[in-house]
Amino acid sequence: MRLFFTTLLFLVSHAIAEDGSQGWLRYAPVPNAPGPESVPSAIIALNATQSSPVFTAGEELQRGIEGILGKRLHLSATAGQSHSAIVVGTVDAYTNAYGDLKEAEDLETDGFFLSATLDKVVIVGQNERGALYGAFEYLSQLAQNNVTCEPLVYNPQAPIRWTNEWDNMDGSIERGYAGPSLFFRDGFVVDNTTRVAEYARLLASIRINGMIVNNVNANATLLSDRNVEGLGRLADAMRPYGVQLGISLNFASPNQTLGTFDPLDPKVDAWWANITNQIYNKVPDMAGYLVKANSEGQPGPLTYNRTLSDGANMFARAVNPHGGVVMFRAFVYDNHISPVNWTNDRANAQLEFFQHLDGNFDDNVVVQIKFGPIDFQVREPASPLFGSLRNTSTAIEVQITPEYLGQNCHLVYLAPQWKEILEFDMRSDNHSSKVKDIITGERFKRPLGGYAGVSGVGSNTTWLGSHIAMSNLYAFGRLAWDASLGSEAILQDWIRLTFGSNQDVLDTITDMSMKSWPAYENYSGNLGVQTLTDILYTHFGPNPASQDNNGWGQWTRADNVSIGMDRTVKNGTGNAGQYPPEIAQIYENLEQTPDNLLLWFHHVPYTQRLKSGKTVIQHFYDAHYEGAATAQTFVKQWKSLEGKIDKERFEHVLFRQTFQAGHSLVWRDSINQFYHNLSAIPDEAKRVGNHPYRIEAESMSLDGYKPYAVNPFHTASGYAAIVTTSNTTIGIATANVTFTTGMYDVAVNYYDLIGGKAKYQLEIGNRTVGRWTGDLEDKLGHAPSIYLDGHSATRITFQGVEVSQGERVRITGQADGIEPAPIDYISFLPPGIVD
Repeated sequence: MRLFFTTLLFLVSHAIAEDGSQGWLRYAPVPNAPGPESVPSAIIALNATQSSPVFTAGEELQRGIEGILGKRLHLSATAGQSHSAIVVGTVDAYTNAYGDLKEAEDLETDGFFLSATLDKVVIVGQNERGALYGAFEYLSQLAQNNVTCEPLVYNPQAPIRWTNEWDNMDGSIERGYAGPSLFFRDGFVVDNTTRVAEYARLLASIRINGMIVNNVNANATLLSDRNVEGLGRLADAMRPYGVQLGISLNFASPNQTLGTFDPLDPKVDAWWANITNQIYNKVPDMAGYLVKANSEGQPGPLTYNRTLSDGANMFARAVNPHGGVVMFRAFVYDNHISPVNWTNDRANAQLEFFQHLDGNFDDNVVVQIKFGPIDFQVREPASPLFGSLRNTSTAIEVQITPEYLGQNCHLVYLAPQWKEILEFDMRSDNHSSKVKDIITGERFKRPLGGYAGVSGVGSNTTWLGSHIAMSNLYAFGRLAWDASLGSEAILQDWIRLTFGSNQDVLDTITDMSMKSWPAYENYSGNLGVQTLTDILYTHFGPNPASQDNNGWGQWTRADNVSIGMDRTVKNGTGNAGQYPPEIAQIYENLEQTPDNLLLWFHHVPYTQRLKSGKTVIQHFYDAHYEGAATAQTFVKQWKSLEGKIDKERFEHVLFRQTFQAGHSLVWRDSINQFYHNLSAIPDEAKRVGNHPYRIEAESMSLDGYKPYAVNPFHTASGYAAIVTTSNTTIGIATANVTFTTGMYDVAVNYYDLIGGKAKYQLEIGNRTVGRWTGDLEDKLGHAPSIYLDGHSATRITFQGVEVSQGERVRITGQADGIEPAPIDYISFLPPGIVD
């Protein structure tokens, strides 16, 4: 009967569609797992306070074991006989109840000890949060049918493991792709904190201990009495999970009251001390503050000719009596630098602003450094600032929400990128100085340090807008705890917990995910040239020209002969010389610089030979074709999992993989066409600009449609598309099929703008092949566009269509709002061909 019940639970869990709200904490029954007798018969949680993480641990253990094994255990908060029980609590509580536990002597803050046998499970945390972490670890092992019998101590490598939520007071989220904020609505903190608690639960399960709940581009209204009261509600919801609340501050907040925000003015100092005391009165365990100052137009101490350390230390003094931490962002730069000056370089800003202040920051200040010198690009070298601040605590900032990397409409598993940075050896003082050891405080013997991950979760049940993107949030937590873990091993834990233990599912998602970052790099921007997106607009689609000749400093210095930033000391911006000597020597030398960072450090002709033997321009052509080809395989791979994953999540991911496959071709064609035109160097394989399977829309017979010159020109095949003659017109485009009679996949590339939902119909001969609506802005969540460009360009494909040579193909588009039913081209693709 027990086996039947467990099997029934397993079948039911796979019959019911899942919305993703449980993330990796599904607690689904595990096939072939030991029976309910494999766990003790009771749970003893050594804390009766409902806001205690230990109490939460007891309830989580009860919930998890019932879901995984179908057995509901009795839960008690009273210490009793510990045989045949799961005992969870702090070291002190366990010692008081059962005597010393010598194995737990080596526990550090937030650490835990776990020992699991059939008769007894002991989960002991150094503090209450550690006990909860231990409960989640035990449940993770149960859910993967891989309980570790050997007693083990688990200690974190870094004390600070925070997410940064870029939520705005109006409920929007900067660089968020999953709906409105969990925390704010219409200028105020939300009343209902249920979803906040659910998010804190997810974070606790991956051992995240702090959360900054508002945007670094902060609004002073957060400090109003009503909102400070609201912060108390948020903290109350998070406290049972051991996640401490923190907030971002607007540096100029005192200005409205005092007429100044000078950090050395005693009135300003007292103002911040007062407001900080008020906040801690409502949130006694607040983690601290995050400050963005003097960057991208934000106010800061430089306004008054004070130093950045003057500003940071003002906040440090305010939170110090309460045990708080100040995270001060190193993302400080002038966004109006002149591209005319060859030696100007935004990448130099971090070191120029902070290096001379090393040792001037109070001990409770942590300088939060973006992983690279620019801004979350598809590839950057590790920031040289990591190797330069030896007397200052530091933390690494990574972006879980992939602002420049597909905005969760493209699969990009980011852990391999983060691992590459964390494992990078700065060789400070000619000694091993890996980034992961610097940010923990170990290398330079600093008291604090750790990780900040820009998350972007929203009210969507998928949290990030994509089921499969949750691997990045999971991986961030795991690496923040232990950076020595492998990115593939972390991924596979997440797959088993999220989608189950089917080997085909595990192998397929592993293969797709591990290929995803290299593929995206190939078709978006390689050789260290940065992500070639539109930096002036949505940061989503291709537009390499937008990077140059403006004040933002994300330059490629591309002209018709050469490309790349010269960051050498010898002839360029000097950025290579910001690294410790052993590393600087490599980056200074063209021959020694790795190819994947060549254009980051060197300005070279398109004909420069790489170590592979290819020229730079031919590598560009080939890489963009290879990356887009890989994206096509993701669709087939995901389809192979039909029936092995619940229908709701299967179809959700398939929709996004299909979009990625089409959009990767937009990237491929756009970037290749741009540099082909710029350099006038042909593709050796004769692919660029040669599309024999396409019918360009502007070459078709048009009725109610007219040709339109797309800008940027390279985001349209043949530089042009068609649009309806007015926003109320129905347009018709027709042409004769010139291709040989046979079976084809018929693809239509069109533009899906926000501000309208045009309707389309495709007919061949007397048959309607398909109808669709331009409504991706409601389905994808990426930053949309109001223009015909690389952001709005997309593709729909109808598979297995019988086509006869000479038949009439007809596309009808009905404009809506500002969307004039735009069409770029139609492709007739023989089996196995991607144009």
